[in-house]
Amino acid sequence: MTDIAGKFIVLTVTHNETHIWATGIEKGSKPEKIFAPVKEDRRHFRLDPNIKGSGEQHETGIYFENISQAINGAGQILLIGHGHGKASEMMHLVQYLERKHPLIAEKVVDAIDTNLDAMSEPEILALARRWFDEHRHGLN
Repeated sequence: MTDIAGKFIVLTVTHNETHIWATGIEKGSKPEKIFAPVKEDRRHFRLDPNIKGSGEQHETGIYFENISQAINGAGQILLIGHGHGKASEMMHLVQYLERKHPLIAEKVVDAIDTNLDAMSEPEILALARRWFDEHRHGLN
C-alpha cells in the first residue's frame, strides 16, 4: 500500500470491493483495491442469481479489518458508497470503524451516497475533487 500518512484519501466501498485513492485525486489517479474474501458455505447446493442473497457471501469482519489496516495512517478520509439502510456497505463500514477503530472513524470527514455502479473512476475522482474544493477550508 502507498504511504498515506497524514494524507487526504478517497475510499469507495461496495459489498465486494473497495477502491482507495491514496496518491491523490488528480485526473488519471489509480486506486488500490481491496477485495472481500469469499466465505465458504457448503450448505447451499444451488445458487440462483435471480434470488437476492443466494450468491457468494463474504467475511465482513475480515473485509472491514483489511480496509481498516489499509487506511489507518490517513489524515482525512472521504467515503463514497451506495445503498440505503442494511444495503449500505459504506454505513456498515462506518459503524465497524466506530466500534473497532474509533481513531480511524474520527478521520472520516464525510460519507457521500451515490450510485457507484453507474460511475467510472474518472467520474468518482471528479466528485471527490468537487467535494474537496467545497470543503478544503475545513480540513486543516
